[in-house]
Amino acid sequence: MPNAFMTLPNVTPRVFFLLTLATSLLAMLVFSPGLGGGFLLDDAHTIVNNAFIQIQTLDPNAWLDAAASFHAGHGSRPLAMLSFAFDFWRHGSLDPATFKATNLFLHGLTTFFLALFLRRLLELAQWPAQRAAIGALVLALAWAVHPIQVSAVLYVVQRMQTLVTLFMVLALWAYLGLRRAQIEGRRGWPHGLAAALFWLLALASKEDAVLLPAYTLALELTVLRFSAAEPWRAHSLRRAYAVLTLLGTALYVFWVLPTYWSWDTYSGRDFSSVERLLTQCRVLVMYLGQILWPWPSHIPFNYDTFVVSRGLLQPPTTLLSLLLLLVLCGWAWRWRHRRPLFAFGVLLFFAGHIITSNVIALELVFEHRNHLPSIGVVLAVGDLLLMAAQRWPLHSVARGAGVAVLLGTLAVAGGLRAHAWGDPIRLAEYNVRINPDSPRAWLALGGAWFDLAGRKAGKDSPYLTRAIETVEAAAARTDSSSAYSNIVIYKSIQGTATQSDWDRLLANLATAPMTPPTKSILWTTIQNLQAKIGLDEVQALRLIDLIAERAAFGATEQLRIGLFIYTQTTHPDQALPHFLRAAEGLPAGDHNIAQLSADLRSQNRGDWAQRIESANARGAYAPDTQE
Repeated sequence: MPNAFMTLPNVTPRVFFLLTLATSLLAMLVFSPGLGGGFLLDDAHTIVNNAFIQIQTLDPNAWLDAAASFHAGHGSRPLAMLSFAFDFWRHGSLDPATFKATNLFLHGLTTFFLALFLRRLLELAQWPAQRAAIGALVLALAWAVHPIQVSAVLYVVQRMQTLVTLFMVLALWAYLGLRRAQIEGRRGWPHGLAAALFWLLALASKEDAVLLPAYTLALELTVLRFSAAEPWRAHSLRRAYAVLTLLGTALYVFWVLPTYWSWDTYSGRDFSSVERLLTQCRVLVMYLGQILWPWPSHIPFNYDTFVVSRGLLQPPTTLLSLLLLLVLCGWAWRWRHRRPLFAFGVLLFFAGHIITSNVIALELVFEHRNHLPSIGVVLAVGDLLLMAAQRWPLHSVARGAGVAVLLGTLAVAGGLRAHAWGDPIRLAEYNVRINPDSPRAWLALGGAWFDLAGRKAGKDSPYLTRAIETVEAAAARTDSSSAYSNIVIYKSIQGTATQSDWDRLLANLATAPMTPPTKSILWTTIQNLQAKIGLDEVQALRLIDLIAERAAFGATEQLRIGLFIYTQTTHPDQALPHFLRAAEGLPAGDHNIAQLSADLRSQNRGDWAQRIESANARGAYAPDTQE
């Protein structure tokens, strides 16, 4: 029982509601300096370039199209996509501040319900009601103003993640209500129904909501201990979770591993499954460090320079990280009865990373993945601090001052990071300053200057010159293919691109790993040729051929490339190799190939049509050595 605090004032339900509301508003206030920033990275294809969410009508079909307009990762995420469509509809334009304001409101809402969940959790952990109320408010505020939450809240597309956290917190809150009723021998099915509803809403926001059973299992293993008023119910709970655990393990072994495991490097990545799992040991330790030492400079947002672990000792911190994680898991398991809140917090952190730190070929690091798992770290640290206060009692004023200093430090750090996010140039310059070897950080800075040039007199703008200087510095520092590509693009717009600029880009692409950002240069080049920004068509086609030969493009992508070259450039003969690659990869008799052959014959290209049909029939492209 917590007994290390001063006598607390009576916190009535009304007072708790008002304090919880104030906590939520304070969290929103701390992050509000970031509302002035712009769209970033994945915001482009999910929101800015997604015509389906840009609706100005109440036509139900348009809203259904918006709900189904997310395709990355083969997930639908309809609720998140509908929320983006609603933001566009209510403002009538792509105003970043409108979208960020919604994110900020959702953050405040999550903070509010997190306090309710934590209060119920602390009470079930046998905290006195008044101390549970105050403890819940302190922990909720610590989580809400933590600087690691800034990118999840102010990076617009991560609303998908914040919506999951909101509904998962509500689902867990309802689950605790169900279990409290069962422990006390009361009817609990309304709470169970609410938990199921919130889980469905979470699943409609992002796929990692499937982890709810892992979170509730962590609760049962620590705080709840499968307790119930009726022995048969307690036994049924244990048996149900045992079955779920076996089913989950079987699903992982017989579906996840065969589907996603790769002994070789993943397509478009430079690491294998083994290397990814080893690297995640260091990633998780880094996350813990960012949460425990939350200064903004330790949370760089861009992690494209994170070193892959090639073995347990490559680098040596891989083995050290693995051992640390094993010790932490063992510690939590050993203390699951002695300090159940600490144990639950640790298990919640690990459970929250089951998908993102596993064998699926996602990017290695994204700090927004801690949005929900960081609740566990805050809870575990709070319980350790409580234990210290119980063992080494301090004067009540000193204890209160310590809590205030801790919360104040978190709020200042969170506010400083949010301020950096409040302006595109300020954010990009800050990210380059704290991570100067990150190509992504440099490119964001060049892009920020370029966007400013677009609003300030175009190619004659000094901002365009600043953008060129920035990507030149990026290329010199990072040797990034994307930097060399942007040099050519920006200079072509300015009218100053040279053969030397193209030669540097093509020489880099001849040896650069064909990662997703490198492959995307091909599509960017096609888009810029279509936009007629001044690219040299001959050099651009050399670039397209080079990337298409070195990278693994699908048959439909090759067909798309070929059609562009054939129909929209002055060198249509260069389309044939792409048509042949497409033909060999598509099923025999594919209607796209049939249509292409018919079109070619109508244009007196019967020789091409015959070669394409032959490649499609035999499924093996053999290039003509005379061409």
